[in-house]
Amino acid sequence: MGQPVEDGSGEDGSQGASRFELPPGQRLQRGWPVTHYGPVPKFRPERWEFRVFGATTDDEKHGWTHDEFTALPYTTVVADLHCVTKFSMLGAEWGGVPAATILRLAPPAPDVTHVMVWAEYGFSSNLRLSDFAAGRTLFATHKDGELLTAEHGFPLRLIVPHLYAWKGPKWVRGIEYMTADRRGFWEERGYHNIGDPWKEQRYSYQEEPGDGPEL
Repeated sequence: MGQPVEDGSGEDGSQGASRFELPPGQRLQRGWPVTHYGPVPKFRPERWEFRVFGATTDDEKHGWTHDEFTALPYTTVVADLHCVTKFSMLGAEWGGVPAATILRLAPPAPDVTHVMVWAEYGFSSNLRLSDFAAGRTLFATHKDGELLTAEHGFPLRLIVPHLYAWKGPKWVRGIEYMTADRRGFWEERGYHNIGDPWKEQRYSYQEEPGDGPEL
């Protein structure tokens, strides 16, 4: 596959990790297949808002309109995308707002341990706070310098490079800070609560004690 690709595959998503190999059970994908559950939502910029709620430090809800959110500091991350359906797309450049920026502007309370990411139609995905806060977790608006298409998550999708792609939903609308873990949409339906591709954590039957709440 040529040169190694930085993929942030360490548990903390730290910079500098590089691999030649794919995670176990994955195959290299040259294009970018469209995979999602349900219809593609219609984007209405005048009604769109990104919300942060739950156990915030100040016990207040925080929100940004689409114009306000896209005006936040923009950065790029080169990272792989590993789909639980067994394809991997290597070396994409993602552009958007780092999760660290949201944590700074709307900090969680000290006892927060997990984050629920909420998307259109009530779709959700739960993450450990450490995974959400990893250095390359990004609310992406662009891929390879171009705006995301609607089918791939425009106006906003979450990229968590060191976890399977379902842990970063398309069409994100906000996050909820939680003081205890709670399973998201796919995690309630048989998918692994953590979703580390390098450990091939695909399904809930593979979970070890402590990996997540009981089903």
